[in-house]
Amino acid sequence: MGVGLAVSYVLHMLFAAALTGGVLYVALFVNPAAVAGDIGNEAFSRVTGGLSTLTRASAVVLLLTGGHQAGTLYTLETLTGTGRGHLVLGMLVMWVAMTGLIEVAGSKLRDGLEAGKLREPAREARPFFRAAAVLAILLLVDAGLLAAPALPF
Repeated sequence: MGVGLAVSYVLHMLFAAALTGGVLYVALFVNPAAVAGDIGNEAFSRVTGGLSTLTRASAVVLLLTGGHQAGTLYTLETLTGTGRGHLVLGMLVMWVAMTGLIEVAGSKLRDGLEAGKLREPAREARPFFRAAAVLAILLLVDAGLLAAPALPF
């Protein structure tokens, strides 16, 4: 393995871990606290704004590093015709969907928070955060399967 590929793996894993962890944290702990009114508008805005920033930065890094890995390790035939290739393509689809869900949730939150509301925008964003959390878990499962030396299927 070359240095470029090794750096790509490290950056990819760091940003993927930060993104999936951030999504799960907001979906499971921060947003429910906002729905219950147990967190202030400013703190909630700061956390969800940070998640949006992390999501956007991760989009760039994951696209570049994942593209480098796919271009180095796979051909079109192995991407479309093998189990590992299907996992890579599935990861790409889930990652794009999760990013979109976080952007929609952030949009719903910004409008309400700017109007001084908390619970209502948090409730409106909840299904998007939950769906993103499910995708985050599925992405981690997918990554675990890709890390296995041999696929069970």
